[in-house]
Amino acid sequence: MTKNSSESLRSSLQRTALYAGGFLGPFGGGVVASILPEIGDDLGVSASAAAGSLTAYLLPFALLMLVSGTLGARWGQMRTVRIAYGVYLLSSLACFAAPTLPLFLGARVLQGCSNSFTTPLLLAALAASTPKKHLGRALGIFGAFQAAGQSSAPLVGGLAAEVDWRLAFLVIALVAAVLGLVGVPDSPPAEPGAARPRLRDALTPSVLRIGVVALLGWGALGGLSFLVAFRAEDVFGLSPTQRGLLLTGFGIAGILTARLVGGVIDKIGARAAVLIGAFVGAALVAVAGTVSLLAVVAVAWFAAGTAGQFILVGVNAAVLGSPGPNRGGAVSVVQALRFTGNALAPITLTPVYAVSPPAGFLLPALLLAVLAPLLMPRDRPPV
Repeated sequence: MTKNSSESLRSSLQRTALYAGGFLGPFGGGVVASILPEIGDDLGVSASAAAGSLTAYLLPFALLMLVSGTLGARWGQMRTVRIAYGVYLLSSLACFAAPTLPLFLGARVLQGCSNSFTTPLLLAALAASTPKKHLGRALGIFGAFQAAGQSSAPLVGGLAAEVDWRLAFLVIALVAAVLGLVGVPDSPPAEPGAARPRLRDALTPSVLRIGVVALLGWGALGGLSFLVAFRAEDVFGLSPTQRGLLLTGFGIAGILTARLVGGVIDKIGARAAVLIGAFVGAALVAVAGTVSLLAVVAVAWFAAGTAGQFILVGVNAAVLGSPGPNRGGAVSVVQALRFTGNALAPITLTPVYAVSPPAGFLLPALLLAVLAPLLMPRDRPPV
């Protein structure tokens, strides 16, 4: 193999890994959603206590992502991402071996910390290599990989739980190992005299407003998978594998439609797409949380996956399509708030669900439908 062909192959693999890296965050975060009762039984705690493993991963993931994009831009994309994948591999193996809930939660915290240094750098690299008129479509492809992680996580977790729920973490470790070996395209060297990326350049009012919309959107849609699993067991008596299949519908819809959604965003703009996702998604969450027919719940949750892509790809396109000196830091802030919504959903909505199961779904649906239109900034005209 010639040097040029070898470099071409490496470049192609890294481009593929750039998209595939979007898979790992939702997968690692959601793999426990359908198997919380099994984790609790094995570790000697309740399913509600085991639900803390969702927050243990997602909260540090979200908090560190406030600065990880800026720090990664300073340190170099390739080096930062490879180290992060290595730590993710080790922490996944720690989850596999953890004998008690505190040790399991500690390993999940480490997983979340390491993964916070991949997602924003992947998005920034994607935006830097894509013409703005095609950015929505490229982000849609990235969103499809994230949806693949979202959809396969509960199914893999459910299937693993039929034998041993710990096996799911071997799958996560394998994915991290492969992506770490391939790496991603490194950022070009900074021009002499160029200012280093600063966090303050990312914390603008517009970016923060987009971030809060991302928090609401993902907290009230993808973040509700654990409640759908609870309801599937409480109301319909589904097994772990059946619960996993039900939750998988959300991600499958995202896989099938994310690229199309990205193309729509290129035409109608980010704000219009986010509002479509907010209104339609709120209605579908209300249906999934109140209707007593399993088929209707399954269809509503499936369709909610498409609504989630309108919000997810829309907020990414809004922040990455705007000019600024630290777009990697800006998308890092938005993603941090997005996953904060995912992390806060279990600890805020589980008590609500315990008092009134329908309210556990109707409250986030109402917040999404009312606040997203008020907060989402208008699209900036092209320059």
